[in-house]
Amino acid sequence: MKRVFKGSDILKPVLIITMLFFMVFQSKGQQSKPAESGYIPVNGIKVYYEVYGQGKPVVLLHGAFMSIAMNWGQIIPELSKTRKVIAIEMQGHGHTAYSDRKLDLPTLASDVDGVMNYLKVDSADIVGYSMGGSVAYQLIIQSPKRVNKLVIISSTYKSTGWLPQVTGAFKGLKPETFANSPLKAAYDAIAPDKTKWAPFMEQMLAFVATPFDMGDANVAKITSPVLIISGDNDGLDKVELAKTYQLLGGGVSADMAPMPKSHLAIVPSQSHVGLMMQSKIILGYLEDFLK
Repeated sequence: MKRVFKGSDILKPVLIITMLFFMVFQSKGQQSKPAESGYIPVNGIKVYYEVYGQGKPVVLLHGAFMSIAMNWGQIIPELSKTRKVIAIEMQGHGHTAYSDRKLDLPTLASDVDGVMNYLKVDSADIVGYSMGGSVAYQLIIQSPKRVNKLVIISSTYKSTGWLPQVTGAFKGLKPETFANSPLKAAYDAIAPDKTKWAPFMEQMLAFVATPFDMGDANVAKITSPVLIISGDNDGLDKVELAKTYQLLGGGVSADMAPMPKSHLAIVPSQSHVGLMMQSKIILGYLEDFLK
């Protein structure tokens, strides 16, 4: 019997994700204070950034609707013990103000490039989660010399890399859907202008619903080592993920050929949200790959 999906059915995954993010990341909070923070003028907006620790630079790119503390609050304290951690908040997110500037992946990647220029960081390891992972893919395609090693957590370089129910989850949603949600409360807590909530949500809902594809050929040209971390049930199409890994030189029989410089980690029993909560597991993979 064919099931008829109602609006509430579509909303459930989005609202569950929202609740989980804020219940977990906001309750734990960020456990260390930045050595440096502020705003960087780039491409017509001012991007908020924070710097922690010393050592070789690593840039952290957050997921959609998130902030530095929400996404990386449990990662930064450990990672900054041995690395210089640079975390930014993208257009309209966290402390970075809403802008009616066109929002797309090339623009966001150009912002990251501009931040690195301002901070005089010629190249760095780049770590991106979800939307931040797509921005990281775009950055290495646009500016390959910027990226030493690339870490992609639960993300893809094309919208067809997600399962259909993921790409369809945001269709038909409106800002008022989240009017009394933890997402709105968190926005109000740190956004420079609380009155921009509705246009920000309209902009983001349109952004996440827009198909994108950076091209298999461009991914195949990536020469930097890439670590892909995915939950086994995080919404990524695992057939497409395997193809991605093959484009990066993986998927070989390493008993008969050299071990690929790029790695693939599938974490069992993890969703898109749940994967980012596994900070110890993620830190373990980062430590092994980035050192």
